[in-house]
Amino acid sequence: MAQQETLLNILVDVRTEPAARERLEAMPEVRIIDMFREDESEEFSRELPVDVLAEVEVLFCTFPPSNLQAMTNLKLVQISSAGYEQLLGLGLPARGIRACNSTGLFDAPIAEWNVSMMINLKRNLRQMIHNQESGAWDRSGEFQQEIRGSVVGLWGYGPLARQTARLCRAMGVTVHALTRDGAHAKPDQYRVADTGDAGGVLPNRVFVADQREEFLNGLDFLILTLPLDASTEGIVGAAELQMLPDHAFLLNPARGPLVEEAALLEALRQGWIAGAALDTHYYYPMPADHPLWHFPNVIMTPHISGSESGPYYLPRVWDIFLGNLPRYRAGETLLNELTTEQLSSEA
Repeated sequence: MAQQETLLNILVDVRTEPAARERLEAMPEVRIIDMFREDESEEFSRELPVDVLAEVEVLFCTFPPSNLQAMTNLKLVQISSAGYEQLLGLGLPARGIRACNSTGLFDAPIAEWNVSMMINLKRNLRQMIHNQESGAWDRSGEFQQEIRGSVVGLWGYGPLARQTARLCRAMGVTVHALTRDGAHAKPDQYRVADTGDAGGVLPNRVFVADQREEFLNGLDFLILTLPLDASTEGIVGAAELQMLPDHAFLLNPARGPLVEEAALLEALRQGWIAGAALDTHYYYPMPADHPLWHFPNVIMTPHISGSESGPYYLPRVWDIFLGNLPRYRAGETLLNELTTEQLSSEA
């Protein structure tokens, strides 16, 4: 008698995308355990039934269950977010559990946010809207600037930075990148077709960590594209902000606490930088009386540069997951696989 194939038990705790779900159900020897409930948020960890968890080999979720230790057969975690703070401190490497994030999911919309903020800041669109509301006809030169010929610095050169570099290069903007060890090829990172820079060839110049001051000194725009962990929290403080030219703008679509809050406020008050565009913040929601709302040279958006409300969120999340399942079964390198070093960082 032929030996029966072992079922791959997959726990799905994210919203369903119908076409992708059909693809999953068509895969051989797969057992799907659905745990997502439409009346619950994907954004919080919760306890799940222990008898179910013990059978699961692959977990597809946003946040792992609070009783993750009950998942004694778990081998792979696929999360639906690019940020992976929710996986830190769980001891996954020690248990031999592989994990992948959804880097590449929001690269296209966030890169578009980056470029639009560069243009809006450079042309002072915020003031032009005030002029429109008050009926003021003002054709001053500050409203007629362009970003072509400027230098943008990308702190970090992951997929988001790579798509931003692609758009900027197409618009005649010089691209500098600050990385730990250079701009390498990344063939195993997820990216939407015709986006990004898989070969790591787009930056006009690449700086490494000990060239931080030289990198910052030469910028018109600084865009943060780093993940948040113990090594990057507050990585931009007063010293770094004062290294920027006073005509430079800061954009932060990554994580608010990458920039020290007090230092940013001081930089804006003292004119160390020309202004900022912020999509990630120190508080959720930002208090209405927080001073960042009221600077005339700051654009604040409520963490919408790329989010699960976007039209392509679910198809792309499921595309990453379904791309990884055959790789996992074949013992191959996974898309967006997090390293032991990344998973061992402190939150």
